[in-house]
Amino acid sequence: MSSSLPAQGRWTGDGTSPVFDPAGLQAAAHRVREPAHLIQDPRSGAVGVGLGGRVGAPGAEAWPLLASLPPLFPEWLGDRSFSEVHDVRFPYVAGAMANGIATTRLVIEMARAGFLGFFGAAGLSLPRVETAVDELVRELGDRSPWGANLIHSPAEPALEEAVADLYLRAGVKRVSAAAYMALTPAIVRYALTGLRQEPNGRIHRERHVFAKISRPEVARRFLEPAPEAMLDALVAQGLLTAEEGRLGRRVPVAEDITVESDSGGHTDNRPLTSLFPGILSLRDEIASSHAYSRPIRVGAAGGIGTPSAVAAAFALGAAYVLTGSVNQACVESGLDAGGRAMLADAGVADVIMAPAADMFELGVEVQVLRRGTMFAVRGRKLYDLYRTHARWEDIPAAEATKVEQQMLRCTFAEAWESTRSFWAGRDPAQNARAAADPKHKMALVFRSYLGQSSRWAIGGDDSRRTDWQIWCGPAMGAFNRWTQGTFLADPAQRTVVQTARNLMEGAAAITRAQQLRSYGVPVPATAFDFRPRPLS
Repeated sequence: MSSSLPAQGRWTGDGTSPVFDPAGLQAAAHRVREPAHLIQDPRSGAVGVGLGGRVGAPGAEAWPLLASLPPLFPEWLGDRSFSEVHDVRFPYVAGAMANGIATTRLVIEMARAGFLGFFGAAGLSLPRVETAVDELVRELGDRSPWGANLIHSPAEPALEEAVADLYLRAGVKRVSAAAYMALTPAIVRYALTGLRQEPNGRIHRERHVFAKISRPEVARRFLEPAPEAMLDALVAQGLLTAEEGRLGRRVPVAEDITVESDSGGHTDNRPLTSLFPGILSLRDEIASSHAYSRPIRVGAAGGIGTPSAVAAAFALGAAYVLTGSVNQACVESGLDAGGRAMLADAGVADVIMAPAADMFELGVEVQVLRRGTMFAVRGRKLYDLYRTHARWEDIPAAEATKVEQQMLRCTFAEAWESTRSFWAGRDPAQNARAAADPKHKMALVFRSYLGQSSRWAIGGDDSRRTDWQIWCGPAMGAFNRWTQGTFLADPAQRTVVQTARNLMEGAAAITRAQQLRSYGVPVPATAFDFRPRPLS
């Protein structure tokens, strides 16, 4: 293909020649840390690539130069303010997989390699979260960036408040806010505590909220300042200072918005290419209307399991990318080795929606692994029974027997006694409500099965293998296909850092290949297939 660009000068290879053949162009596209010079063959008009050499030197060996592309580093793919604000090397986040699946070990490994990781605090008891936070503070402190999850708990607002209070006391500087449908005092208090105005008028932010959203109306709540009534109430209660309340009217609740598309766990199954541009536009509209002086970054999550997906997210304008399912299959994950092996066998279509334990009564669903487990089918059956019956005693005997034998593995009365004991220690109000409402009693027992199913997978309970709940999105299948025949095909070789480095390196190579192609270089299709390799 000939280029319509006029020659900008001359290029001399100093002993090397430009490449025009497919194999040479592929190799040149993947050498992203070197300047790439677009060279035109004066005889054929073909466009090739020269690496190294000298620009502007005349001579018999000089080639017509069309353009020069500077080095492209993986670190530069996202918004530079992300790395500056959060003190990371790469615009890449390992998400907070619940029930401690995103372990402290995972967070520590990511932080030490220049990435940002969030501990998966959702679903854990307060003492367990406190132990994890103590370890992270001890191991990382303020030397390396890290964060923890704060999940919206409409059924347990006291727990949400207690976790937020713990984070404030322990000095946790970043939280991943998940499953929020509306703002709560807990997340607003966390976001605004420590706000102060510097002598130059700039507002300093002590803590950072990463708001995981999949709907514009939820994004708007985090992009706008907190409601005045909520701010006034927090100040009146002494939970915010008057200065924090005043400055809280001038900043968004969150300055890092993670757009979650088709992911594992809680998801609306939205395609990233449809969802992301609208959130960017909404960000720009709100930032302009409020005249914010600080940047708001929008990141991409869901379906991020290959270098192509990472490159596509950055091409859409993502400030950073966030991965989840692929990290769950890594050795630092809190998931049992048997569950990680199941994930390593998953294909793109081996996922299914199932009822969520934490929002069961609302009909909220999570995306889970389908292959090798009956959890989703059984969970859906429980929700259908809950939806169509007012109490356990109304369920037909044959259906009730199946539930007791296949799912509860005990009588309903025995399951209730265990459930009642659990809530007596965690939230006695649930038991009081169940005593007055038999439908709520049934919901608590069914939620017990749903909640324990993920812990059976984490603990590797083989007697419950058919009931394992393993959160999983289609990114897992894409990752498995990409890693076939490479060292990352082996679950024992999958570390979060090697996974992250290969995804980012591959995204840079694919971005470079697209740059070259857009300038008329006949880049072969193979240049868009970066193969995993051990990276340091």
